[in-house]
Amino acid sequence: MDTLSYKTVSVSAAKAERKWYVINAENQVVGRLSSQIASILRGKNKPSYTPHDDTGDYVIVINADKVRLTGAKWAQKEYKDYSLHPGGLKVVRAEEMLTKFPERILERAVKGMLPKTKLGRHMYKKMFVYTGSQHPHAAQKPETLEL
Repeated sequence: MDTLSYKTVSVSAAKAERKWYVINAENQVVGRLSSQIASILRGKNKPSYTPHDDTGDYVIVINADKVRLTGAKWAQKEYKDYSLHPGGLKVVRAEEMLTKFPERILERAVKGMLPKTKLGRHMYKKMFVYTGSQHPHAAQKPETLEL
């Protein structure tokens, strides 16, 4: 049996076997949940993980409006966006983000944990976040994943 690391076969994105997973975000801590989602999107949970190729799976997140933050983060955590114009800084607290755009809390957390390259942007497109318990991806026959 060969155990040399340089003889391992790396899997390309075309040959990768992809699965669909459904994750229920109800009562899950945002940071812990998003790190597990990011590793699934990258493919780190597979033995055929290849860092330079997209071999990850698709992730559907339901009940994104029922996530939780620890401590006093609902009142203290701020999401900042800048429009590159003078005075163009927009600051939104986490509790305001939950009422207006609840799916963006989880989307921004996962996006920050993926690579900041073309590959990372491609991985990010395989995540679908919904506020309710319904999703339109039943045709893909997703598996429920308990985290």
